[in-house]
Amino acid sequence: MSLLILVIASLTLAGMLIHAHVKQRRLASLSWTDLLSRLRPVPTDGISTVALEYLHPTKGQLGLETDDLWHLVGGVDGLAQMRENATTLLAIAGYAQQWNFQESVIVAERMRHDALTLRKATFKIALGIFLNYGSARGPFYVQEAASAYYLMRARLLALYETSHAGRYPALSAAL
Repeated sequence: MSLLILVIASLTLAGMLIHAHVKQRRLASLSWTDLLSRLRPVPTDGISTVALEYLHPTKGQLGLETDDLWHLVGGVDGLAQMRENATTLLAIAGYAQQWNFQESVIVAERMRHDALTLRKATFKIALGIFLNYGSARGPFYVQEAASAYYLMRARLLALYETSHAGRYPALSAAL
């Protein structure tokens, strides 16, 4: 029985990896405008508020209540859109390799780590909602997800600002 569970888990993981690879390859073949058009709107100001509180703690670190956190990030839909956008943001960072290989590789790697943090946090939130547990941990995962997305966005904008200022305004407007 445990062997069957191990085989199923291995096949599931392999399927997920293949799916992610195919999706990444498909995104890499898209044009600049196609990549920008794939970005979904997220509450950027709210995400920034949550992320900055998390990344820059102050005295009395209990500034935002749970309901405020959920509202600021756009709830479950906002988290799903952040997660979906993360893949596109990585493709846009990869696009910058055409004119600034060294910096874009470093930025893309940092963004991959941020995207992993975002995926893990949103997975834990979804699992908590599905299994109806984790109400005490949920706000922390929301903060982690918002912070990871905030960092990805900031890293990408900084890369384009220094590497290809001509595309920066369009990217900034899309984000």
